[in-house]
Parts: sequence; C-alpha cells; structure tokens
Amino acid sequence: MLNHYETVFILTPVLSDVQMKEAVEKVKSVLTENGATITNEENWGLRKLAYPILKKSTGFYSLLQFDAEASVVATLETHFRRDERIIRFLTFRLDKYAYEYAEKRKNKVKETVKEN
Repeated sequence: MLNHYETVFILTPVLSDVQMKEAVEKVKSVLTENGATITNEENWGLRKLAYPILKKSTGFYSLLQFDAEASVVATLETHFRRDERIIRFLTFRLDKYAYEYAEKRKNKVKETVKEN
C-alpha cells in the first residue's frame, strides 16, 4: 500500500541555480528509481534560517510530495545524509487530514500561478 509523504530539505546557500536544480533532480531521481510517484514539487527559494546550521544563516528550501512504500523513505533519508549539499531535511507521512490540506494548498498555488 502506498502512503502519502512530504519532504522538505534545505540546500546549502553557496550553490548556483544550476547546482541547486541538479541537487533537487537527484532527489527526485532517487524517489522515482525506487517506485515513488512525485505529486507536487515546490521551490521556496533562499530563506533565512531560524538558527545557524554549519555556520550558514540562509538556505534554499525545497518541498516534494510523493506517494511511495514505507521502505522508500529509508533510502531517501540515506541519500540526504550522504549528500553534502543538503544541510537539513524532514520527511513525514501525511494522514488523511494533512493530505486534504496539502491538496487544497497545491490547488491554491496552481490557481495563483494561472492568474499571473
């Protein structure tokens, strides 16, 4: 049975746009190679961190929502730990209420993009 997951990870701010996109694509490829289906991707851009991490005060935030087996999360988090470009990450399973909220938020973002 597939579960709904959401992962947010922070990339080091010293990366160029090309390197940042490459790191996100690598995470997406790890997911798809292990049978996950990516349902939403959001790039939140460069943001200030609440506290310094590895002497960095900013980072590139990225969010991925995906449907996968539980074993895929362990593989993904192993990749996060091995990749030096990723300084923090958080992955969690969405319950039915969180999934409904995520769908509403995703649709709201799509509507805003269409208007602009």
